[in-house]
Amino acid sequence: MADFFTTPGGIAILIFAQVLAVVAFVMISLLFLVYGDRKIWAAVQMRRGPNVVGVYGILQSVADALKYVVKEVVVPAGSDRVVFLLAPLTSFTLAMVAWAVIPFNEGWVLSDINVAILYVFAISSLEVYGVIMGGWASNSKYPFLGSLRSAAQMISYEVSIGLIIIGVILSTGSLNFSAIVAAQDGPYGFFSWYWLPHFPMVFLFFISALAETNRPPFDLPEAESELVAGYQVEYSATPFLLFMAGEYIAIFLMCALVSLLFFGGWLSPIPGIPDGVLWMVGKMAFFFFLFAMVKAITPRYRYDQLMRIGWKVFLPFSLAWVVFVAFAARFDWFWGTFARWSTGG
Repeated sequence: MADFFTTPGGIAILIFAQVLAVVAFVMISLLFLVYGDRKIWAAVQMRRGPNVVGVYGILQSVADALKYVVKEVVVPAGSDRVVFLLAPLTSFTLAMVAWAVIPFNEGWVLSDINVAILYVFAISSLEVYGVIMGGWASNSKYPFLGSLRSAAQMISYEVSIGLIIIGVILSTGSLNFSAIVAAQDGPYGFFSWYWLPHFPMVFLFFISALAETNRPPFDLPEAESELVAGYQVEYSATPFLLFMAGEYIAIFLMCALVSLLFFGGWLSPIPGIPDGVLWMVGKMAFFFFLFAMVKAITPRYRYDQLMRIGWKVFLPFSLAWVVFVAFAARFDWFWGTFARWSTGG
């Protein structure tokens, strides 16, 4: 039996099983993410939130998903039908495909490629096309305006995210996520991780991730008072569900990136305690909690404020940080904190 899994057919079955495992984890997590998001928001506003379907309302997300699936798909008469239906599928598929290079533990990754960061960055850059396609195919002014605002917003903050990641790459000497986590494996546990030397960039990355995923307080493409729910206004039933699922999956991906790039991935924060997948999942859940809290307590920005902070604050600051890290790594400043190519943490 063991010899079978070394044949092309056995390898294909193994890869298929691994893909199913990752997809199942992401989709099951999605149900709890939506539930947790609503519960946290309700708790901040001193109300109960979902509490009817299932124990403590835990099956509310399942009921909502079933409602969207069984509803009729309404396509506007003047829209481009093919592009209209392809847009949410594109957003959902690209959000899922990015998980192929995300490691959950040492060796627990679908594809441990050497350019994993470049792969994720390329996929996240393509996600804007789903939004643009949805707004344009709706054949309505308000969805189209919302999609253009979303495209400008996502492109603006991708630049800052890319520069912030370059600083981590310079410190590690690799674009591989496993190598980045291994570089943070030091004798000081929590204090060996990249959040300490790259401390200012942690906040910039988190805020840029909010803007990149159109998350409050930067959900300007869906500003109901201005754009009638933005690019999604003509969508209903399953296409709308795919848009929302893609958005939450992208948010969860950002939580995974924060964990891997700055907080040691699957590494234990205390030396002597075993590392493992539970640490990785726990960190991702914690950062999603922060996403949910920001949504609940932060007022919405104006669009001009959003673009100004992206281009006039985040971009020059992150660019200056790349230059600083390059010099610190080249000349071995701060006892090699910024140059971990061969020493590990």
